[in-house]
Amino acid sequence: MPVEGKVAIVTGSSRGIGRAIAQRLGKDGANVVVTYSGNRDKAEEVVSTIEASGAKATAIQVDMRELEDVRSLFQKAIEHFSKVDILVNNAAGKNIFKPTAEMTVEEYDSMFNITRGVYFALQQAAHFLSNNGRIVSISTSGTVMAIPAGGAYAGAKAAIEQFSAGLAKELGARGITVNTVSPGVTNTDGLVLDQAQVDQLVTQTPLGRLGQPIDVADAVAMLLSDDARWITGQHIRANGGIV
Repeated sequence: MPVEGKVAIVTGSSRGIGRAIAQRLGKDGANVVVTYSGNRDKAEEVVSTIEASGAKATAIQVDMRELEDVRSLFQKAIEHFSKVDILVNNAAGKNIFKPTAEMTVEEYDSMFNITRGVYFALQQAAHFLSNNGRIVSISTSGTVMAIPAGGAYAGAKAAIEQFSAGLAKELGARGITVNTVSPGVTNTDGLVLDQAQVDQLVTQTPLGRLGQPIDVADAVAMLLSDDARWITGQHIRANGGIV
C-alpha cells in the first residue's frame, strides 16, 4: 500500500486515464477526490470502485476553465479529508487538431483555458499541499513530435511541462516533488484518430501496441510513491517508446 493514508485529488477522473489513475491510487491505499465536469454518474462509479478496494473517495464537480472552481477544489477536499497530499492534473477538454491557418480563437481558447486552470491548480497546491507531497501533471508525447494540425494542442500541453519544471524548483525545500507524465496514443474515448492512423502509430511504437489507461496510471503511481522521492522536475514519457 505505497500511498496508504494519503489524500489525492485527481482532476478529470470520471473516465479514461484519470479514472485509471484514481482507481490505482485507491487500490494503493489513498483516499481520492474524484473530479468531473459534467457526468456525475460516471464519477460516482469511480468512487464506488475505490471504496470497494477499501479506500475512501468523494466526487466533486470542477470546471477547470472556471478559476473559482479550481480555487475552491482544495478547500472542499480539505473539508472532507482534512488534508491533501497528492495532486494529479489530468483534466483536459476537447483536443482540437486543426491547421494553424484554420484554428479559430474559440477553439484555441477552449484548450488554453484548461491549461490556465492547471496553472492555478498548481498554485493552490503550492499553498495547501502537505510537506513531502506529490504533484504529477499529464501532458502528451505530442510536445516532442511535430504533428501537422497539432501545434495549438501541443503548445497547450507544453506550457504545463514548463509550469511543472518551475514549480519543482520552488517546492523542493518542502520535500514536494513535481513531475509530468506524457502518454502516447492511448485507447480512451477521447482518441480522435481513425483506425488507419492508429495502426500506423502502433507500427512506429517499439512495444508494438496501443497504450491503455492503466499503462499511464502505473507510471503516475510510481512517481507518487515514496520510491520516487528523489525524482522531481522530470518529464516521463509513458508511450511505448514511440519517441
